[in-house]
Amino acid sequence: MPTVRVNRKAADRVLSGHLWIFASDVLDTGSARQGSAVRTVDPRGRRLGTAHYSSTSQIALRLLSRQIQPIDQAFFLHRLQAALEHRRKVVSDSDAYRLVHAEGDLLPGLVVDRYSDWVVVQLLNQGMDASSQTIAAALTELLQPAGIVARNDVAIRSKENLPQEKVVLSGQVPERIEVHMNGLALYADVLTGPKTGVFLDQRENYVAVKRYGRGRALDCFTATGGFALHLASVCDSVEGVDSSTASLVVARANAERNRIANVAFTEADVMDYLPSLVSARRSFDLVIVDPPAFTKSRSALEGAVRGYKEINLRALRLLGSGGTLVSCSCSHHMSEAHLLEVIASAALDCGKTLRLLERRTQSQDHPILLTVPETHYLKCLVFEVL
Repeated sequence: MPTVRVNRKAADRVLSGHLWIFASDVLDTGSARQGSAVRTVDPRGRRLGTAHYSSTSQIALRLLSRQIQPIDQAFFLHRLQAALEHRRKVVSDSDAYRLVHAEGDLLPGLVVDRYSDWVVVQLLNQGMDASSQTIAAALTELLQPAGIVARNDVAIRSKENLPQEKVVLSGQVPERIEVHMNGLALYADVLTGPKTGVFLDQRENYVAVKRYGRGRALDCFTATGGFALHLASVCDSVEGVDSSTASLVVARANAERNRIANVAFTEADVMDYLPSLVSARRSFDLVIVDPPAFTKSRSALEGAVRGYKEINLRALRLLGSGGTLVSCSCSHHMSEAHLLEVIASAALDCGKTLRLLERRTQSQDHPILLTVPETHYLKCLVFEVL
């Protein structure tokens, strides 16, 4: 196994519990090659662990183990079994869930989502990409899936000098898979749908927000209808809005499959559509805003703040006294504290007083590693208008 030597700063970072070492902190790469597993040591040659080496990313090393060990099928099978055991504890009423949440399951660069009898993987760095067949073999041994597809059509792979692609690694993968979540039958398009097919990280929030449902509800950025469909049984009417034609096709199919008649889906740009609702004097008892990440980097945070403030401001104008606002952010760089400040500013600008009812995060199958703050990304805040 090649040896990579890193500086004191990187060693201290690893000893504090983080799993990343940046390229600027690498002293000597030895004979390490793109995507190889390497023995990682501090400046004095003392062991830090085994990591995947990336030749192009700013994150040059991602720690896989505190020991020096081969990263083979037995290693992946052991980690996958541990991940599955955790899901058996925290996932209920669903056959669709995240099986591996990268660093949250001590497998940085790997995402594995299970959809009934099928599995979707994302191989986000050079090391995991090079291990694709080994990972597929371990998943096959553990789960015997009907098919495994790699949804590697994600921008982050460009930082690893890897192509964006979709590849069936084994078996057959249908155009749509029916999964069951919180008592609903939902279709997942694992080849072309959002993320890996369904927004699994909101699964628990769908149930939580349902407790506040009543009257007329508006679900902004509805995608395949997650919040809207869960609210249908407790609201008089629900409108879901999204700009994606493909997502709304699935959303309408989901409504039909569950015989839900009081949900309507509108194809529109949410930022433009909300002012038109205000102009038409429309009002709602519950408004959900769950936009895509407005920023994926710290440098773009200022623009993201403006975006989050504007979308919440427009949503608040549709709510009267007693109304409920559910505001989500999936940007890691937008902390919960910062998002609260942004929403407070939006509320003051439109003359609303808000009471914070609930602070939520991603579903438990997306575990948060305490010493790796990047694993905590989803915020879901529930407010009452006074």
